Amino acid sequence: MTRHFVRAIAPALSLLALAGCGTGAPEADRAAANALAAPDAGQTLVTLTPEQIGAAGIVVVEPRLGGSAGSIELPATIDGDPDRTRVISAAIGGRLVSLTRNLGEQVRRGDTLAIIESREAASLHAAVEAAGARAALARSTLRREQRLFAERVSPEQDLIAARTAATEAEIALRLARQQVAAAGGGGGGLNRLAIRAPIDGRIVARSAVLGQTVAADAELFRMANLDTVSVAAALSPADAGRVRPGSVIDIVAPGRRGSGRISFVSPVLDAGTRQVPVIASLDNRAGLWRVGEAVTATIRLAGSGDQSISIPATALQTIDGKPMVFVATPTGFRAVPVTPGRRDGPMVLIAAGLTGRERIAAANSFILKAELGKNAAGEED
Repeated sequence: MTRHFVRAIAPALSLLALAGCGTGAPEADRAAANALAAPDAGQTLVTLTPEQIGAAGIVVVEPRLGGSAGSIELPATIDGDPDRTRVISAAIGGRLVSLTRNLGEQVRRGDTLAIIESREAASLHAAVEAAGARAALARSTLRREQRLFAERVSPEQDLIAARTAATEAEIALRLARQQVAAAGGGGGGLNRLAIRAPIDGRIVARSAVLGQTVAADAELFRMANLDTVSVAAALSPADAGRVRPGSVIDIVAPGRRGSGRISFVSPVLDAGTRQVPVIASLDNRAGLWRVGEAVTATIRLAGSGDQSISIPATALQTIDGKPMVFVATPTGFRAVPVTPGRRDGPMVLIAAGLTGRERIAAANSFILKAELGKNAAGEED
């Protein structure tokens, strides 16, 4: 793991400034000395990638805002985000002569997934070639008519006709090219078309077989971007009345824990179960959650409106005798000093140090504390 241990130098500069002034005030000297001796945990960083965070089993959650008004615990299922899922099919019928990606592979938008060979592909490419030839001839005719008209040899009527023919030929060429692009683009031959990935994501299903003859619109691959997943659950009508979009939902599975927010509470009961479908969004950049997995969800109900902040007790660590939590940053985590209050079951109230909008390390946060200890020892050496 890449590690950084950064200490602020502002306290040292303050001490030097006081010494330069020559005030000699014992109180000022003691305050500066105490500031210099105290570790600036707010500037203590551990740099980790999402993959390293997932490998270490570090779970990131959001603090709980407002007074507790209870919670609803229920079973749920991890689903793929419908907005980040795509079905890749063949735009034309033909035979699959190449499959370049397999099940589970990560692909980028525009990557070639397969190549299909068919007579229709040959016809599309031939139409592009013919349209290109007609467009080139029309452009040449237009240039000749422009020259003759400038020399007063050809009438303006011939120039207008040549300009119109050139415009129509260009339109026909663009249309032919768009038809090829809609079918998949070039595949290395006049009778071949490529099937390309429409989004960045992972191949989660593959029904294509090399050498298979497929019909137009037949599904070949299914792709999903799983950086964000959905959590599907069902509430009774009475409980659904207490849940609003934006409510925090805690997800628990063996060895893993995460937090998301409710994005949808259905206004219509499911006809079969007479329950209210609920959907939440869950960050999955660390790859902790799998589509189809059964989990336990706990929906936090809105409190009395106070601004109290509480965090899981596992998020609280003691560093150099001071209570700290690790706040997630774009590059890892930052240790932030906090003032803890009373304990409420598995949660601890935070009197100062957090705004409630952070994302903090909960389960296995002690690993980050150990990393800081290693960094400190290495720097002293």
